[in-house]
Amino acid sequence: MSAAVRTVFRGARWPGDVAIADGLIVATGSVPAEEGDVVVDCSGDVLTPGLVNTHHHFYQWLTRGWAFDCSLFGWLETLYPVWARLRPEDVEAAASVALAELALSGCTTAADHHYLVPGGDDSVFDAIAAAARRIGIRTHIARGSMDLGQSRGGLPPDTVVEDLDAILASTQEVHGRLHDGEMIFVTSAPCSPFSVTPELMRESALLARRLGIRLHTHLAETLDEERDSIARFGKRPLALLDDLGWIDSDVWVAHGIHFDDAEVARLGESRTGVAHCPSSNCRLGSGIARVRDLVAAGAPVGLGVDGVASNEIGTLMPEMRQALFLARQRDLSPEAFLPIDALSLATAGGAACLGRSDIGALTPGLKADLVVWPGDDIADVLDPLAGLVLGPERRARHVLVGGEYVVRDGQLLGADLPTLRADLTKRARRLWPDQ
Repeated sequence: MSAAVRTVFRGARWPGDVAIADGLIVATGSVPAEEGDVVVDCSGDVLTPGLVNTHHHFYQWLTRGWAFDCSLFGWLETLYPVWARLRPEDVEAAASVALAELALSGCTTAADHHYLVPGGDDSVFDAIAAAARRIGIRTHIARGSMDLGQSRGGLPPDTVVEDLDAILASTQEVHGRLHDGEMIFVTSAPCSPFSVTPELMRESALLARRLGIRLHTHLAETLDEERDSIARFGKRPLALLDDLGWIDSDVWVAHGIHFDDAEVARLGESRTGVAHCPSSNCRLGSGIARVRDLVAAGAPVGLGVDGVASNEIGTLMPEMRQALFLARQRDLSPEAFLPIDALSLATAGGAACLGRSDIGALTPGLKADLVVWPGDDIADVLDPLAGLVLGPERRARHVLVGGEYVVRDGQLLGADLPTLRADLTKRARRLWPDQ
């Protein structure tokens, strides 16, 4: 059998050459030429691992610019009835745009938390998977759920919640038909402590562990959530989840802002991951996560875009910069967080949150998920990584997933973005109040 052809990305200003073959990284640093190599000239460019988005709501591309003067609970109360009108084809259109924008901006793995399933029609998850396959990036689909409607003391209207037993059965079915362990991964993901019952939390954890899949939920995002948990259960949100078997190494939570010292230590000791969503948290006025403390304690921390109804950009590059800025503001120190720390959150930290040891670094043996960033506008910048993280929003030159091009020479290969956007616009405008 002939040896696999190597592709060598040569001449990058940071971190050097990268060679790939058979979908894996096979060499880094200064890679000597071999006969038969396919060489990609990256002179002056910057190479990074593919970015990992640990928390997103793809469907929210349909509702950008809504409730921009609200905190989380008011924002949700405004949007729940709007989201209840979404059809699976609407969600597929939104997911296609979300994934296309992520791919063009260097994301190779994304986690989508979809928790609205009107009428229990779980074909919506097939729609998300179809969009993921079209665009070509790895997608962790969180089968989200809500079973605590307003009539029982929850925040969401009764029209958007489901029955507990139906949720559990659907989660198992969605896993069975979509999870392939390579490009599509299914996660069990009740929405939040204020929209689900303790029974759903407990049973979802038991089901996930029987299936061998990960668990995801929102946690400690706002002080309103904290007050609600104390009023209803007499304990803080993390203690509630801990009692329900949720604080463990197969779990990652979204936001994780309002933790005290003991809770930070508990997350670190248990290796429970946290998806840090800095722009969304700022937009909703939720607070600043204790990222450095969590990392120091041993908790995996990654970056999340969150939904673009609370972060109208929808890409990870601004999240790296925002994470750096907020860490420095929290500690009042420019030494508190460096560009390499921000990149680590967006790559290795995100991979750890998703329980993955096969992505997140430019290391031989890992999957060839990598990004080539154009270095043209940072050629005069002393530190190229600082130029990448602190500089303007940019598109990737090349994006590869498992050694296959998803973006090449700045062009998305799996779909035409203007066509996707035109379709999304028509669908989004159908939801506007005057339509």
